[in-house]
Amino acid sequence: MTATTLTSNRAAAATGGTPALVVVAHGSRDPRALSTVRALLARVRALRPALPVHLGHIELNEPLLPDTLAALGDGAAVLVPLLLSRGYHVKRDIPEMAAVSPARTRVAGPLGPHPLLVDALHARLTEAGWPAQAGPDHAVVLASAGSRDPMSRADTARTAADLSARLGVPVLPAYASAATPTVPEAVRALTARGYRRVAVASNFTAPGRFATQSAAQAPWITSAPLGTHPSMAHLLLHRYDETLTTDGAMKRRALATP
Repeated sequence: MTATTLTSNRAAAATGGTPALVVVAHGSRDPRALSTVRALLARVRALRPALPVHLGHIELNEPLLPDTLAALGDGAAVLVPLLLSRGYHVKRDIPEMAAVSPARTRVAGPLGPHPLLVDALHARLTEAGWPAQAGPDHAVVLASAGSRDPMSRADTARTAADLSARLGVPVLPAYASAATPTVPEAVRALTARGYRRVAVASNFTAPGRFATQSAAQAPWITSAPLGTHPSMAHLLLHRYDETLTTDGAMKRRALATP
């Protein structure tokens, strides 16, 4: 971010301009993750050139979210988690960082579950070799990071159900950490039920340890992380717009209440 860009963004916020979009990524020690996220933000900027778009990380990579928010001064921003389900980061970490920042912030929900997320998962599976017409021996394991939060698991289960409806085959959610079943356990469960073509769908936003680990456990094909798929850029903008629309509707209802 250049000094000129930052100054212009602050000026826009101070004069009541468009709230900035701050994409909140988790962070990863894998250098491919940061380059993937930056490329995804470039797609978002191309879709909406007039919108100020910034990146902030929860941990491990710079810029960290508190630094990104501090650079915005007291400007307005919508924080959209680059996360696929509810959990500790969405429910606690991000709101707490936002609450102590000088910026006037609103926090969007996670990206999933949503039909655009299913679009990206389906496309990545097709790229990996998933057939146009799956047979009765085909099934999918939806590999996700995992969380102890039951809401996170509920979101992942919903995404798995939506992907199953799209593909017409069973889709079992599985987790790389903090929850069960694991990917190998889900593969074994499907194999025991007679499914011989079990694909692993990578429900990860970018390459990293969990995505690599899950791919290594696939008995057949595995899809690439969602990364820069166009549906991911559209989904980030959808969550941004949705948050502004919901906030505006709430304010109008409050004004209309006697």
